[in-house]
Amino acid sequence: MSAAGGLRPGDSRQVVVVEDLKRTQIVQYAGASGDFNPLHTDELFASRAAGYPGVFAHGMLTMGLTGRVITDWVGVAAITSFGARFKAQVWPGDTLTVTASVESVDDDDDGAGAALVRFALSTRNQDGVEVLAGTATARVAVLAISK
Repeated sequence: MSAAGGLRPGDSRQVVVVEDLKRTQIVQYAGASGDFNPLHTDELFASRAAGYPGVFAHGMLTMGLTGRVITDWVGVAAITSFGARFKAQVWPGDTLTVTASVESVDDDDDGAGAALVRFALSTRNQDGVEVLAGTATARVAVLAISK
């Protein structure tokens, strides 16, 4: 029997990717990404002009934190696709937990002894609210596994 990197449908990981997200981390991400939208960096603008309780994290910051679970699992070079739907805002003080689950493992047909592994991703805050739902695909070497 063989499996891609030892991965099988149903395998999953749950990882806390940030505890007590700080406004400083949001601003640092703004600097790294070049996205200085005042909804993410200006408390007064976010609350007074836009009507939010305050600043909130960039969706791409949440996506990056989520993606780390997959890259830590199979490696950056293995990723062939990664997509996400932002479902709720992430606020300073939030703790985010990612659940990554193997949905399928299929032959890659590239003749190189690889398989395509499809993952389902769900990121939830400390209240259990799903803030991101996503998918990822990775090309992973097939390993021989004895039963």
